[in-house]
Amino acid sequence: MFEIIFPKMHKEGQKILAIALVINFFLFFISEFLGLIGIVLCIWVFYFFRDPERFSINDNSYLVSPADGKISLITECKGPKELGLGEIDFLRISVFMNVFNCHVNRFPIDCSVDEIFYKPGKFLNASLDKASEDNERNMLKITSSNNETLALVQIAGLVARRIVCEVNPGEKFTQGNRFGIIRFGSRVDLYFPNSYKVLSKVGQTVVAGESLIAKK
Repeated sequence: MFEIIFPKMHKEGQKILAIALVINFFLFFISEFLGLIGIVLCIWVFYFFRDPERFSINDNSYLVSPADGKISLITECKGPKELGLGEIDFLRISVFMNVFNCHVNRFPIDCSVDEIFYKPGKFLNASLDKASEDNERNMLKITSSNNETLALVQIAGLVARRIVCEVNPGEKFTQGNRFGIIRFGSRVDLYFPNSYKVLSKVGQTVVAGESLIAKK
């Protein structure tokens, strides 16, 4: 119960929370009202950077959601050309994260990381389709335990200014393992073979590492 109410905090948020606490300390000297506002902001920082445990199905015939949030798009398209996948047909599911969602990103399937490519860009609304081409983004090419190629793209949004990728090429991971975090509102795109059956729909709320979004 304690971990549900007070989940652990991602290390990216620890520095920000420390700064917020110091600022709040001085706010109390200026005004008790400002200090109370500062306490609310500190609580929000902790909440935003929460990193709760998740429990995946551990079945590689399914893909689990790579992010918390709402599915904003399901479409057929070519893969990211930066990863050499620009001529291959994929299904793509986009998960949009608002500022109240947990922003830790997770692998949808047991896999190894083949390639990582970071591309600077704009900071358009991440819910827009063109954000896949125009926004700052970090791309991962992975090979599943089923020997299939998939791609994950972390996309910065209007507020987000920092994409964090915590894995390296050559490393292996299990379904639901963490691979990074995006600060504030943002999006994650999952590209996967069109041999999968989509189990989700646009507008559906999903939970990273747990919600089943496609099945082989």
